[in-house]
Amino acid sequence: MTTTTSAPTTRWGILATGNIARAFATNLHSVPGAVIAAVGSRSRESAERFVHDLGDEATRAHASYDDLVGDHDVDVVYVASPHSHHLEHARMAFSAGKPVLCEKPLALTRADGEALFDSAGDLFCMEAMWMACHPLIRDLRDRLEAGALGTPRQVHADLGFVVPADASARMWDPELGAGALLDMGIYPLTFARLMLGPFATAVATGVLDDHGIDLDVAVAARHESGAVSALTTSMTATTPRSATVATDQGLLEVPADFHHPAYAVWTPTGGEPQRIEPPSAVYGTGLGNEAAHVQECLRDGLTESPLVPREQTLELLGLMDDLRRQLGVRYAADRPRTPTDG
Repeated sequence: MTTTTSAPTTRWGILATGNIARAFATNLHSVPGAVIAAVGSRSRESAERFVHDLGDEATRAHASYDDLVGDHDVDVVYVASPHSHHLEHARMAFSAGKPVLCEKPLALTRADGEALFDSAGDLFCMEAMWMACHPLIRDLRDRLEAGALGTPRQVHADLGFVVPADASARMWDPELGAGALLDMGIYPLTFARLMLGPFATAVATGVLDDHGIDLDVAVAARHESGAVSALTTSMTATTPRSATVATDQGLLEVPADFHHPAYAVWTPTGGEPQRIEPPSAVYGTGLGNEAAHVQECLRDGLTESPLVPREQTLELLGLMDDLRRQLGVRYAADRPRTPTDG
């Protein structure tokens, strides 16, 4: 008799029904063992429309986030609400005993990020920095850490696009944590962190709108390794969206869109360009790879991701706190926390 084995099933609950939730859910269709068990929204109409558009007849639609996290058929909750609500919604999931994959940035401030991780207790929690789970990004980082491409000395990275005035409130409302740095700038910052190691110092300059939202930002940074990075992000311009790593032996180029690249090019000094392909399958657009990684972590009984460790998430939140102070961008979450805040 011939037997076949398949990946153990992980039943996902999706909290919120915006664009990133739709992209994530679509990517889940390509992830071995992933099942979309339920979707939760603030209205039944939105949840049912989301399920209808997915085409998954077995997925339940919940008219509240409480019902979603309380669904006994949900193994893990993906929090896809605006940045400003991550702490509240992750805590709801933790209270229901559910591990969490929480969209980036994990929170508006480092203090809120620490509070969110503290709330997890012994449950798994990871920031959804899908770039760090992408097979090609992982391969490039491994090559640099092994010294196969020389010693990295500089990173240039950029991510930006024109955000229309009628885009969702998440992109323009200060109460929801709007701004280029947290929404897009987190990718160049994370790329530099992955390739060069922890930040030592960073300075920022930029342009704000009349509501105090950062529209265009440039960051110059030095890393603990002694390398430097130049990072840019924009809500007003069509930018290159590419990245490079310069080493003492050559140049590594990651074309647009660098945060989920199709390939990279390594050109050794005085040599010919060499194309580098992803070493393993990319699930969907790459969002599926972070889901697959979470499933592996849960099966191994981990409470923290080795690819997106809590220390790295908090370091970058603290760095963005400092960069926002330099830019003059403030959120309600910047007020000092009190014991009643939890």
